[in-house]
Amino acid sequence: MPDTVLVRRLAPGRWRIAPPGAPTVADPAPALDTTVLEVVGGHLSWSLLSGQRTPAAILHDLPAAQDWLWAVYGEAVALALDDTPESAELTAEPLLPATATAARRLAYAHWASRWWPASTLDGIPALDQRLLDDEIADLTAACDLLADGDDARPPVREPAPALLGARAEDYALAAGETTGDRTGALTFARGVGGWDWRRCPPGLVDASEQAVSWELTRAGGRTVVRVRAVAAPGLTGDVPAHLRPHALVATGSGAVATALALSGDAWAGIAETDSQTVTGVEIHVPGVGPAVAEPSETQPRRTQPRETGSIEAEARARIRALAVERLARAAAESEAGAPVGTDDPALLAEIAAAAADSDF
Repeated sequence: MPDTVLVRRLAPGRWRIAPPGAPTVADPAPALDTTVLEVVGGHLSWSLLSGQRTPAAILHDLPAAQDWLWAVYGEAVALALDDTPESAELTAEPLLPATATAARRLAYAHWASRWWPASTLDGIPALDQRLLDDEIADLTAACDLLADGDDARPPVREPAPALLGARAEDYALAAGETTGDRTGALTFARGVGGWDWRRCPPGLVDASEQAVSWELTRAGGRTVVRVRAVAAPGLTGDVPAHLRPHALVATGSGAVATALALSGDAWAGIAETDSQTVTGVEIHVPGVGPAVAEPSETQPRRTQPRETGSIEAEARARIRALAVERLARAAAESEAGAPVGTDDPALLAEIAAAAADSDF
């Protein structure tokens, strides 16, 4: 069924085309499920969790974008951008539906390369990056009419490090384990939680809401907080220093930081503090994602507003559920040898992950 889109001039030379409520790259903070594709003259975006099929567009070069607008939105929308002074509500009817579908799938494949919630703890296997790159290359070729910038070039990656075989039961207790022999230590508190996926590159930390654990103890006149973050499925110790995660621990008397080192199946670190309370732990790679405040010796800080954190945790949970659903569909498609009840067949990497899931 054709979708309605609102065509609006945002500023001289800048246009927005979007179904009602659709995210765009002009939003202050796009949600985790926003898929994006750089195109000639602008960017397209979709909301993954809503099942959005017609993209939203932000255009900064209308004459260049006219080469493909008709293919994705139809002639009426393409002509309206030349004639509409401010805004208009129109029906989007792509003249090249296969190109429009390939663009959506390409944006999703790029998203999956960054945000797929691989988790040993939650039983969500990682996607094979080589298969994903191959499909991105094929979809990029199918989108040669509109793809631009980095998204118009097939991915070129350095050889990946060898991966460790892993089973969920091997790591079932990893989130709650502690490090070292602390016989006689006084334990003030423990906690387990998730982390902000935007703050680490993919493939480093398990995506579970149980991946991060901490313990606040005192022994020998020192109060320390020990932090563990379960490593992403299959990660080895071959991680460059500038990509290794850090922990920022918010305590009752300020914030303390510690670098994490990979030990077996988890990243681990320890920081000394003079507080007997921990109010939050952030896992991040310096320079990645939203800025993380520097530790303060005098002012305690909350890692993020409680309401915002709750919304983000809910979004992560929905993305995990979507990944599980897509893996189930991929398994069904593999068995049937064809897409099952959808115009959005699974990626080859998803089919391979679903086939390997019984051994995960």
